[in-house]
Amino acid sequence: MATFTQKDKVCHISGQLGQSDVIDLWPKKESLLAPDTQVLELSLLEFSDSAGVAFLFELASLVANKGQKLVLKAPANQLRKLIQLYDLKDFFVKEVI
Repeated sequence: MATFTQKDKVCHISGQLGQSDVIDLWPKKESLLAPDTQVLELSLLEFSDSAGVAFLFELASLVANKGQKLVLKAPANQLRKLIQLYDLKDFFVKEVI
């Protein structure tokens, strides 16, 4: 299960974000991020599958619906493989905060 740790305007996600985790997190999706969150820091996310990637984009969409932008930053190595596979590199920022 993924853990969401808020520090100022950055939310650090750690753990795993697979299909079963997404199913558990889906009902809570609107309360996972603080209202002023601008960055999802992903360097500690140990595992994600395609459902996890879709969930990250859902979180970004929820923030966008409020007129704000959410940056997906520093994806871990395993997540980088999915980013390359699905050609999503334009949606992620590599550097670590």
